Amino acid sequence: MTQFSKESVQQLSAALNEPEWMLNQRLRAWELYENMPMPTTKDEAWRRTDIRRLKLDKIGPSINGDANLDAEVPAYLGEKLTESDSGGVLVQVDGVNKVYELSDELKAQGVIFCDMHTAVSEHGDLVQKYFMSQAVKPEEGKFAALHAAFWRGGTFLYVPRNVQVAAPLHSSLWATNGKTFTHTLVVLEDGAEATFIDEYASPANGAGQSFHNGAIELLVGDNANLLYAGLQDFGDNVWQFNHERGRVGRDGKLDWITSMMGTRLTKAFQTVELDERGSWARMSGIFFTNGRQHLDLDTQQNHNAADTVSDLLYKGALKEKSRTVWQGMIKALPGAQRIDGFQANRNLMLEKTARADSIPGLEIEADDVRCTHASTVGKLSETEVFYLMSRGIPRKKAVEMVVEGFFDPIMQRIPVEGIRDRIFGRILEKMN
Repeated sequence: MTQFSKESVQQLSAALNEPEWMLNQRLRAWELYENMPMPTTKDEAWRRTDIRRLKLDKIGPSINGDANLDAEVPAYLGEKLTESDSGGVLVQVDGVNKVYELSDELKAQGVIFCDMHTAVSEHGDLVQKYFMSQAVKPEEGKFAALHAAFWRGGTFLYVPRNVQVAAPLHSSLWATNGKTFTHTLVVLEDGAEATFIDEYASPANGAGQSFHNGAIELLVGDNANLLYAGLQDFGDNVWQFNHERGRVGRDGKLDWITSMMGTRLTKAFQTVELDERGSWARMSGIFFTNGRQHLDLDTQQNHNAADTVSDLLYKGALKEKSRTVWQGMIKALPGAQRIDGFQANRNLMLEKTARADSIPGLEIEADDVRCTHASTVGKLSETEVFYLMSRGIPRKKAVEMVVEGFFDPIMQRIPVEGIRDRIFGRILEKMN
């Protein structure tokens, strides 16, 4: 089996027939990776997440010919989630294209929607300008550097200035080979608008340890408007490590939806940067854990300019011996006056064997701000369940109704009904 090494970086780049600048970026990232220690529970960001059981050496990189393109991809991946027709669909198996469509209308508007490797070869100047240089950077951590060295597959979306994409774009990854390193790069130029649904899934009961090491970069220009929905439903053997960052320009808007249903262990860093006056971001996170799942979400709302707004609400329900960790921070730089920052994390414990740690934080270096945070961990209300049962509703249905009521405030923040239905459908499946 191929191991992670400088030689395997070169092999991967050669197999993908990449230009020299991308190979050089990969090699620089590999050097960073080699010089960084593996995170441990002694590191503040990793205090509640122990990854000593991860066998990276047994996993290795995904270099060439690993994609199981004959695999049957579940019908729901890539299916329409909105009333309007899709503007583009991309379905990948193990980071290699299986289905690809882009409407003639969007092509005529100059929209680029393709896999990352096509983007590197055909739109190299654009990719070189934005790839891991403005949002996620290789030096952010051990797994960010590993991703930058070995990324493979993923999606590139570029919307030119003032182009408003009415039809949504949809990409899906079906992971079967136990190691995926996909990269999502979204660039909206000034005045552009788009809706992008980004799905990740793998077989529910995979054998052995699987690994997903991803990065998501969302760059929203001045007066631009992006709705991004990341829906993760990996199998219970996947260890996921993600770095995700959005940057929002003057009077720009980022509506960022995260749904996490799967994996054995997830550690994700999710950051929004409000860079210019009037920039706005909303982060809505939904998760449901069961079994021995461990989910650790590290969120940051950075107000880098005055008159900016961020609004984060993450809600999760937990069963059995699962555990969740949410660590949130609102940060206001000096001079970032008149900002409005909000963060809240609500957790519903469906069984007393589950555990949720909820840690909000504020770091404010300006004096004219409105920043609030809240976190709650509560048990399933037997009073509410009893009330519903007293009206003739079976207990199982009554519990489902209470859970639906718990998630309803966050579902109301999701403007696309198909996305709401997909997420709640998975919650019901995991409850049973």
